[in-house]
Amino acid sequence: MADASSKGPFSCGLDAAVAVVGGKWKPLILWALHERPCRFGELRRNVSGVSEKMLTQQLRELESDGIVHREVYREVPPRVEYSLTPLGQSLNDALLPLGDWGEANLVTIVATRQTPRTPS
Repeated sequence: MADASSKGPFSCGLDAAVAVVGGKWKPLILWALHERPCRFGELRRNVSGVSEKMLTQQLRELESDGIVHREVYREVPPRVEYSLTPLGQSLNDALLPLGDWGEANLVTIVATRQTPRTPS
């Protein structure tokens, strides 16, 4: 167990993990990179609904956190590929049970979200 001085701004491990992977797009980006490295355009197609600006921002944050590696190939035209680092792979492995839970409960989640909510 980490002592308070080594936790930095985080209250616990879950707090730290959510800070790294929080938001709508980062888990989907990680999932898209699970099988193999991808180029930017391929990622944009695989992460449905993400804008170019948001994908760029999220990739930079994931790279800054050591989760994603950006490889620039000095070719004409230049080619850039994104892949998971070992830390990113371990994070993706931790997200797999969450994805399994979502698949197992997808019908219920969709039905619940389609039911009109009444004010409390």
